[in-house]
Amino acid sequence: MDHAHHGHADHEPHAGHEHHSGHEAHTGHEHHSGHDSHGGPVSWAMAAKATLHCLTGCAIGEVLGMIIGTALGWGNLATMIAAIVLAFFFGYALTLRGILGAGVDLRTAVRVALAADTLSIAVMELIDNGVIALWPGAMDAHLSEALFWAALALSLALAFVVTTPVNKWMIGRGKGHAVVHRYHH
Repeated sequence: MDHAHHGHADHEPHAGHEHHSGHEAHTGHEHHSGHDSHGGPVSWAMAAKATLHCLTGCAIGEVLGMIIGTALGWGNLATMIAAIVLAFFFGYALTLRGILGAGVDLRTAVRVALAADTLSIAVMELIDNGVIALWPGAMDAHLSEALFWAALALSLALAFVVTTPVNKWMIGRGKGHAVVHRYHH
C-alpha cells in the first residue's frame, strides 16, 4: 500500500487547512498527519499548553499521593513513591481520555500516551520531587501547614518552567504531544 503523495494539490485539503500556501514543496511525505507544525517552528504557547496538560495530571497525582501517604502514616519515601506513581497514572489517564474520545482503540491509545507523556512527566517529577526533597522541612511538612503547600506550589511551578522547553523540543521533532495532536483532527 503506497501512502506517499507527490504534492498537496492532488488530495483533499484537511478541514481548516484549505488556505495554507507554501506547501507545494512538500513531496514524498508518507503521512500528511505528521505536519502538525506545518514545517514551521513550534510556538511556546503550544509547548506551554502541552506542559500544562501534563502538569495537571502530575499535580493531581502528587497531591493525592501525599494525602494518601499522610493519612496512612507512611514515611517520606513511601509517600513520595506513591505520589510519583499516581502522577504518572493521572498524566497518562488525561491523555488517554482525549485519545480514546477521538475513537482510537485502547492499545493504540496506550502506546500514544506512553510516547507522548513519558519524558514530560519524568522531567516534571524529577524537578518537582527534587525541589521538595531539597527544601528544608518540606518533606516533613503536614497537609495542614503552609510550608507543605508553598513547597508544592513552587516545585510544580519550577517543573512547568523546566518542562516547557523539553515539550517544545519534542513537539518540534514530531514527538510528545505532536503525536497526540494527530488523533484530534
